[in-house]
Amino acid sequence: MNSASLLSRGSVSHFNSALKSCAESEDWRRALVLFRELLQCGVKSNDLTFSLLLKSCASELLSSCSSRSSMQEVNQVHPHLLKSGVDRFVYVSTALLDLYMKLRCRTWARRVFDDMPMRDVISWNALICGYSRSGYDYEAMELFVRMLREGFAPRPTTLVSLLPSCARLELASQGRSVHCLGIKNGLDLDPHVRNVLISMYGKCGELYSARLLFEGMDEKSIVSWNTMISSYGQHSFYGEALLTFKRMLEQGIDINSVTIVSLLSAHADVESAHCYALKAGFLSDGPVVTSLICAYVKLSDMISAKTLYESLPEKNLVSSTAIISGYANKGKVDDVVKIFVEMQKLDMKLDAVALLSILHGVANVSTEIGLGLAFHCYGLKLGLCPDCLVTNGLITMYSKFNDLESAYLLFYEMREKPLVSWNSILSGCIQCGASDDAIKLFHQMRIHGQNPDSVTIASLLSGCSQLTNLELGREIHCYTLRNYLHLEEFVETALIDMYIKCGRIQEAERIFQAIESCCLATWNTMISGFGLYGFERKALLCYSEMRELGLQPDKITFLGVLAACTHGGLVDEGRRLSFRFSL
Repeated sequence: MNSASLLSRGSVSHFNSALKSCAESEDWRRALVLFRELLQCGVKSNDLTFSLLLKSCASELLSSCSSRSSMQEVNQVHPHLLKSGVDRFVYVSTALLDLYMKLRCRTWARRVFDDMPMRDVISWNALICGYSRSGYDYEAMELFVRMLREGFAPRPTTLVSLLPSCARLELASQGRSVHCLGIKNGLDLDPHVRNVLISMYGKCGELYSARLLFEGMDEKSIVSWNTMISSYGQHSFYGEALLTFKRMLEQGIDINSVTIVSLLSAHADVESAHCYALKAGFLSDGPVVTSLICAYVKLSDMISAKTLYESLPEKNLVSSTAIISGYANKGKVDDVVKIFVEMQKLDMKLDAVALLSILHGVANVSTEIGLGLAFHCYGLKLGLCPDCLVTNGLITMYSKFNDLESAYLLFYEMREKPLVSWNSILSGCIQCGASDDAIKLFHQMRIHGQNPDSVTIASLLSGCSQLTNLELGREIHCYTLRNYLHLEEFVETALIDMYIKCGRIQEAERIFQAIESCCLATWNTMISGFGLYGFERKALLCYSEMRELGLQPDKITFLGVLAACTHGGLVDEGRRLSFRFSL
């Protein structure tokens, strides 16, 4: 129906019919033109007019316009809606607040909600969903409690909207309360609710509860399987994740792209996951290819990563950043520059996370300070350097380049210095051999009211080892005992190393024997310590015990054992072990 026909008829029903067509075809531009014509004709709009108009806007306006231009369009409609008095219709006001929430205009949405003379559960759902989707998780939970107090019973959509907030905040107890409420209202059997519950428990680390819900489902959808695999992978239960995937295949469930991504997050064999993706036809799927690229980069297989990267029809920030970081880690500066130039041609700008990833890669190429400076300048140009994560990455990078002066400058320019920043500069000082400066910084940190964590302690213990400062090392040891920080594996290893370097092998051995389960680094430290002080038999005994426990030795183990044999004159034993290591 053309505009001339509508103008000649001048009937609201005809306008509404045309608006309905716009809503169905998601033609928001045409809908707004029709609304302006309706106003010019002097036709009085009704509640259906605004409902259809808002529906048209919500369907396509968000993806087609910038947030600012979208707001301008909605703000033109809002006054007419109020003037016509249709805001008294609950479903119209609900549609308006939902649109504001989708535009991330939380203040306007809340104003519409607060001004509503009457509300229903759909209005509450729209607001709670909007808050949760925008990351205002605590506010979403407060609104949910208020909704219950006002006598509204939740619907499945309410729980589906709220439970992700519990998951993001890792509030398992609150999530469990919502679950109980769902059981009470008979909502827990809804498959969408069940899947979100599994996801919530999984993200909160309550894998037993997640598994119970999963196994209790009569029909498990692909979403259910993917959620369970992802939950296991998130908490490093990689074996369980792979077993769940195999069960899924055995039951004839067709995998989708999310399955592949979940599988890769669970540290599955990359080549196997690649084969599954190829067989299922997902190698044209952006997220799958990006996940495969990231997985190959972690394995330092840059040939496979680059092949996949070049096959992407549209390069994205995550895949490009992964490739650059991989090349930087391998010291391939020319490739780093080449990919970065390609990104600039595609008008692809780095964000703080991407820049941080690249800085970590560049820092591993200690001879390429020029490249690090270039990315620092790029970060300044984009205004990313004030970001705390980026600043910490720069401090770490300059420290690895042995440029403590630049690291100090960045640190002292920070307005707020969180603990992670103190840890970065402390670690940098120790890497550069400036342990005295690290200890002075530690005292400054305490004056500023920052309490050290296990990372701080490990760095300080390394400093004590460098300085052979036994007195300070013992003070730090006492602090770890009072604050239960000694239970961290890397802190235990640092304590053992400190006592060894300070000439207290007996104290190091006492700490070692008290550890229930030692990691390879701890065994290596103790073996090297015994060898250093001429306790070659104890070093070899340590090595034998380590092998009996199923731990595989590495190059550091070999050097420690060989040094012990050399110092003790155990030539035959050294030869025998050397032969075994060479196999």
